[in-house]
Amino acid sequence: MILGIGSDLSDIRRIQASLDRFGDRFRNRCFTEIERRRSEAKPDAASSYAKRFAAKEACAKALGTGLRRGVFWRDMGVVNLRSGQPTLALTGGAAARLAEMTPPGHRAVIHLSMTDDHPYAQAFVIIEALPEA
Repeated sequence: MILGIGSDLSDIRRIQASLDRFGDRFRNRCFTEIERRRSEAKPDAASSYAKRFAAKEACAKALGTGLRRGVFWRDMGVVNLRSGQPTLALTGGAAARLAEMTPPGHRAVIHLSMTDDHPYAQAFVIIEALPEA
């Protein structure tokens, strides 16, 4: 069953402006260490950060909280499965909200799709509950 759906469109130019203006303060406030390492290794770091920013916004919408009720930017981190497929790893308030919304006897699976076409980055998140095996 679907527990939540979220989408977001992020302007890569706006993310670049934040990187230029606030530098590490912006990076450290919004992104996990894994996300920072991965984005900084890309030729166009701003596009990578913008996709991750959009993924966090989409996830917060799918959780039904937005960035409030104890859900913070770094509580949602884009990670890749062994196959390379992106998903989100949740900690802190985001993990607590996910546990709260997951029905007993089920486990939550987060599906994430990200794309960019300058000057925009886009992300879709679907949170699904599957019966525990």
